[in-house]
Amino acid sequence: MSQYPVHFNFPGRLVMIGFGSIGQGVVPLILRHIALPPERITIVSADEMGKKEALEYGIKHIVQPLTQENYRQVLEPMLGRGDFLLNLSVDVSSLALIKLAHEKGAMYLDTCIEPWPGGYTDSNISPSLRSNYALREQALELRAQLKGGPTAVITHGANPGLVSHFVKQALLNLAADTSVDAGNPQSREAWAALAARLGVKVIHIAERDTQVANTPKKANEFVNTWSVDGFVSEGCQPAELGWGTHEKELPPQGRHHEFGRQSAIYLMQPGAGTRVRTWTPKAGHFHGFLITHGESISISDYLSHREGDKVVYRPTVHYSYHPCDDAVLSVHEFAGRNWRMQDHKRILNQEILPGGIDELGVLLAGHQKNAYWYGSQLSIDEARQLVPHNTATSLQVCVAALSGMIWAMENPERGMVEPDEMDFRRNLEICMPYLGPVVGAYSDWTPLFDRNRLFDEGLDKSDPWQFKNVIV
Repeated sequence: MSQYPVHFNFPGRLVMIGFGSIGQGVVPLILRHIALPPERITIVSADEMGKKEALEYGIKHIVQPLTQENYRQVLEPMLGRGDFLLNLSVDVSSLALIKLAHEKGAMYLDTCIEPWPGGYTDSNISPSLRSNYALREQALELRAQLKGGPTAVITHGANPGLVSHFVKQALLNLAADTSVDAGNPQSREAWAALAARLGVKVIHIAERDTQVANTPKKANEFVNTWSVDGFVSEGCQPAELGWGTHEKELPPQGRHHEFGRQSAIYLMQPGAGTRVRTWTPKAGHFHGFLITHGESISISDYLSHREGDKVVYRPTVHYSYHPCDDAVLSVHEFAGRNWRMQDHKRILNQEILPGGIDELGVLLAGHQKNAYWYGSQLSIDEARQLVPHNTATSLQVCVAALSGMIWAMENPERGMVEPDEMDFRRNLEICMPYLGPVVGAYSDWTPLFDRNRLFDEGLDKSDPWQFKNVIV
């Protein structure tokens, strides 16, 4: 254990909610890098998943699904001032847990803003209100009501989370390579002004997962390299993207929200049924799913540059996700069932063959040097060597959750905080040893590449980075 730096000596208790692939993957990281004995950790899980692994670490594992009716009764005795609530669950309201942690004086972290069951898919609720945009607006409203207090870090996994720190480093790299004096931006306004000065029109969270299992997907089975329930939930939400000031027209299914900060739009179709063009260094250009994610909204909002009350610059920001090939087949089957979940699900781990990677980064494009990707190229082989119970995909999430926890412990009275508002250097410092090769690469690729070859696609050739050129 002495070979690993201990970043914080934590005197309180840790309560973990959920113990799927991310929970199991983050525990060894917590025990390595935070001085916290296992007997002060409690896991509350909806099922028996991971119970054996928890007991091997000497961690108490309670099987108790949390509901609107019982969550306070279950959790209140476990939490007090200076404790930590780590939420890695699905179908448990993040806002309810944040309120509870605030009342008890405990810190908090989650990897996405979750509603109670049905919040993503209730057809009685408008698509706008089923969006991550709406969930974020509710969180920011709660932040204003709570007025500070214990640090509650929201949406801090790999993405959302880590990618916001990648964006800041990528902006500094791009500035250095184009002889733009970036200075030392510290505020939202300074970062937005830098992105505007660099001329970044779009930011893709561009991810290609090439991990392959020794047992292929079966019919009526959903296979993924991380939470199936999490992927299905966000895939059923409307496709969402931060909406840039350079955009000339809404896509045919595009809609503005009628409330909030107006930094994003949504499409009247699910993210898992929407594809967009993007590029990563190893994969080259490909089609990814425009899955809604919190970072698409928070980054575009954070980088909105204003003159007075008017937004004069904002980049278009969205996720473009090509999961492992078995997950793509799973989504295809899922869509063919009219978005009704398959009867069986499988999270890949030990059955993954050597050789695959999860290439996850940010593509900043439309600037002087066209396109710049910055991110992690972590392989399954390196992930297994680094941390037990992890794949390339899960480790990118787990180490970001760890870094967010450590930052919260180091800054315990910051109230509710988004990744974009945190110290990106500190988070990257903690994450870097676990991300495999972290590279920056320029490309001359645009969404117009090799287009109109078979059909006239009605492209906007005057501006390659219009969203109408990006969407498939």
